[in-house]
Amino acid sequence: MKLSRGRHIFIIIILILLADQILKFWIKTNMALGEEFRILGDWFIIHFVENNGMAFGFEFAGEYGKMFLSIFRIIAVTAIGWYLAIQVKKDHPFGFLVSVALIFTGALGNIIDSVFYGMIFDHSYGQVATFLPEGGGYGTFLHGKVVDMFYFPIITGTYPDWFPFWGGQELIFFRPVFNIADSSITIGIFAILLFYRHQFDHPTEPSTTDGEVIIGEHINEDGLEKEE
Repeated sequence: MKLSRGRHIFIIIILILLADQILKFWIKTNMALGEEFRILGDWFIIHFVENNGMAFGFEFAGEYGKMFLSIFRIIAVTAIGWYLAIQVKKDHPFGFLVSVALIFTGALGNIIDSVFYGMIFDHSYGQVATFLPEGGGYGTFLHGKVVDMFYFPIITGTYPDWFPFWGGQELIFFRPVFNIADSSITIGIFAILLFYRHQFDHPTEPSTTDGEVIIGEHINEDGLEKEE
């Protein structure tokens, strides 16, 4: 049975979301905060960190800032999901729909952390977190921390003393630690910017895929062409 484009998109969303959450669950239940192990030498490391803020470990100020960010994420992912549900019925390139789905899935993956992880895990400071601890989690609803683990310090060294602002300081590229959800968002955004910007220029017609045929107004109820 041939799957529709909508079902293909749904499968992509589920697979990425599962990969993101399974890896985060494994990290939380097998590593203490700050622990790491090397995958490929010194430039691909699994390094467990948590953050209260946005993608790639950037922070957002205070507890109220955290709550605001969680609520904003929920609103944003709802809007993206609504947009995707409408666009999948139109005649967009499949790659464009996949790109939007990547953004949606990445946002949803990090929302799950922010909304629920504080209630279902205890803290990871100096210990491996427990799933569903008896005494409750480390936070409340909307106050969970996002789990990050991918670290690529490909270039390390020291900035020259003459370098503006960072002269003499440690140089690490790529410094931010991120997760599958962050990668999904980034890939989706760059794909749209590079290949699919024109999809926002003109409205598209409903798709005629999956054997559906749109009947024009020049066909009458008996299937015969109307005379002009």
